[in-house]
Amino acid sequence: MGDDIMSYNGGVAVAMKGKECVAIACDKRYGVQNRTIATNFTKIFQYGDHCLVAFCGLATDVCRLLSEIGKIDFWVIFKVQTVAQRLKFRTNLYELREQRKLKPVVLYNMLTNLLYERRFGPYFVYALVVGLDPKTGETYVFDSDNIGAISDNVNLATVGTASEFIFGLGELFFKPNMNSDELFEATSQALLNGVDRDSASGWGAVVYVVEKDKITVRELKGRQD
Repeated sequence: MGDDIMSYNGGVAVAMKGKECVAIACDKRYGVQNRTIATNFTKIFQYGDHCLVAFCGLATDVCRLLSEIGKIDFWVIFKVQTVAQRLKFRTNLYELREQRKLKPVVLYNMLTNLLYERRFGPYFVYALVVGLDPKTGETYVFDSDNIGAISDNVNLATVGTASEFIFGLGELFFKPNMNSDELFEATSQALLNGVDRDSASGWGAVVYVVEKDKITVRELKGRQD
């Protein structure tokens, strides 16, 4: 796997558009290089009613866990604010101050600003932002690097250690104007087939499909080796 800090913990996420629906999915592995530590590590976080963000990269910058030794066999583990929590703080503050619901474009701009503020000592995360406008049905898929480089609204995006495998598969499975079931199937197949080619990701997956009136969450079983 090499010594790249962005691939140290592994993991991958993919997002894809449909007709008045959008899907985002990630694997559930948390590891240290080729050693698997846990198989229930979430990389997707919800912000507002129709917006989701997936973070891949160094797990401590996604949702940091610090450990302090009290005794030889006693550990105290607690969370501190990192990217996911800092973004949640800013979105809550926005909705409180503006008295309106968060839109996907606003969320994406918040995230890129947060990352760019730390450009000289950046967080080691890549991000995907997806969302839907419940009034118009317009869908949004954005991606960002670790210093907040702005992307266009695209049909398909992927970040993480298996992204180079998933992107080609995603283009193969993608077709315009998919309904929610077709979108779920296309996203799931692209993710599962991609992580099979990457030792740093896998061990099952979770898929979120955002529609005007609901968000559907489904878990997938994957290879356990």
